[in-house]
Amino acid sequence: MQGISIVVPVFALVAIGYLCARFRLFSDSASKGLSEFAFGIAMPAQLFRTTAGAGAPGTDTFALWGAYFGTVLIIWGLSLLLTRYVLRRTAADGVSIAMSAVYGNVVMIGLPLTVAALGDAALVPIALILSLNTPVLWLVGSLNMEWVDRKEGASFASVLMSLLKDLSRNPLILSIVAGVAWAALGLGFYDPAAKVLDLLASSGVPCALVALGATLVRFRIQGQLPTLTMIVALKLVVMPAIAWGLAYHIFRLPPLQAAVVVLLCAMPAGANSFLFAVHYNRVVNSASGAVALGTALALVTTAALLSVLIGKV
Repeated sequence: MQGISIVVPVFALVAIGYLCARFRLFSDSASKGLSEFAFGIAMPAQLFRTTAGAGAPGTDTFALWGAYFGTVLIIWGLSLLLTRYVLRRTAADGVSIAMSAVYGNVVMIGLPLTVAALGDAALVPIALILSLNTPVLWLVGSLNMEWVDRKEGASFASVLMSLLKDLSRNPLILSIVAGVAWAALGLGFYDPAAKVLDLLASSGVPCALVALGATLVRFRIQGQLPTLTMIVALKLVVMPAIAWGLAYHIFRLPPLQAAVVVLLCAMPAGANSFLFAVHYNRVVNSASGAVALGTALALVTTAALLSVLIGKV
């Protein structure tokens, strides 16, 4: 019951955004502006404020990354194997399927849901994971795709430079880097500046959730049923189960960090996995379906997971 009380308000805001866009209660430009404000200003302010006040990462940081990215590695390999031997699809399709199976919506849903469940203390481990999540997944995905589908002839250097160029314009990554630098320099905040950041941060979660709902109008539950089923099952069931084992039993993370890892791994596929599929023109329909169906099913799966996790924190 406690899990439901946490999840329902979060997904209610997503539903409000979806309905507003579906019934044209606000325009496409308004939806775009809301999304740009949430992810270009408000949520970066929240991440900057958190990392700037967190101090230098401790030794637990490497265990945190190990649990999270260890889970990603296992699911990635499992996705490639299942694509080849069960779905009988090409290796290039397998890379796109793997991206959908590991690249969860950790910003739009994961951040607000985890903070709602675990409190503001969860922001530090969330920021540490976010600082590497996009760079690692895009680099690994791009290199893996270029390796199995070499028609493009892209080199490691060109893939890396393209990735760095994209990251240099990513407000979330830049805010985390700026926050770490601010903390390293020992700089504090005067009250007016702190209050401005706090006001921006407090607006980030509701704006992000409503913006997410508005973007879901563009996604459809489509694609080959076996492929779509496998992606959703790996993302919503298998990935959090493996994360649980690694976080609690292998790396033995503190309860809060372990819960953050499990929750972020339980998030449904996000828009970035769909963009990856579109970029390489691989499994596009199933990637779109995984975003739409996964987000709908996550209301149930995350509520069930939270009912177990809350007692362990």
